[in-house]
Amino acid sequence: MKQTQRHDAIIELVKKQGYVSTEELVEHFSVSPQTIRRDLNDLADQNIIMRHHGGAAIPSSSVNTSWHDRRATLASEKARIAQKVASQIPDGATLFIDIGTTPEAVAHALLDHNHLRVVTNNLNVANTLMVKDDFRIILAGGELRSRDGGIIGEATLDFISQFRLDFGILGISGIDSDGSLLEFDYHEVRTKRAIIDNSRHVMLVVDHTKFGRNAMVNLGSIGLVDALYTDIMPPASVMQVIAENNVQLELC
Repeated sequence: MKQTQRHDAIIELVKKQGYVSTEELVEHFSVSPQTIRRDLNDLADQNIIMRHHGGAAIPSSSVNTSWHDRRATLASEKARIAQKVASQIPDGATLFIDIGTTPEAVAHALLDHNHLRVVTNNLNVANTLMVKDDFRIILAGGELRSRDGGIIGEATLDFISQFRLDFGILGISGIDSDGSLLEFDYHEVRTKRAIIDNSRHVMLVVDHTKFGRNAMVNLGSIGLVDALYTDIMPPASVMQVIAENNVQLELC
């Protein structure tokens, strides 16, 4: 493959996934790490991508990729994560389920459970779980974000803060190299923080593309969660923060 063709293909992968690692690109194109690093540096110099240690991301830190693109990306990895999370949740539990395509995958994986009580600010989650007659689904009020079915705003924050539940299933748009949890929307960050504060056990569910991915708003350290469920070992710098904060790591 010619360099220009490889550059175009790299750009498409970054746009689709939001973040790609150097290792993924080496395997995908069957070239050396040095070749991929040169490609990424060339594209970063043109401001087409944003270069990160170990990979590259979309240049914007203020706008997320579309929900349809994210839903179609790494579906099997998200399903594995979701199945592992579901296996840790007993029948009869109470839980929050957050905005995001991986939390939505968890909702699908919970359909074999019985008598769950679920509070969610995700319209897609509510639609998935409403087929279960024995589930009690409590949908947060607030402003509906039509692009992804998320419900956000002050009313959402106040509503979620009324509850104290067994589990919080949390998604995130990016995890920085220092373990900071990053999001694109300030209102969404406040809602996620309310879920963390009102859950007895917080499960962060992310596929590996979130590591090193940039976003504008800082939720706080990964040490805020109790367990991290992902598909590939996090980078060494994130692993250090995980170890220091005794976060349970589950590789799915």
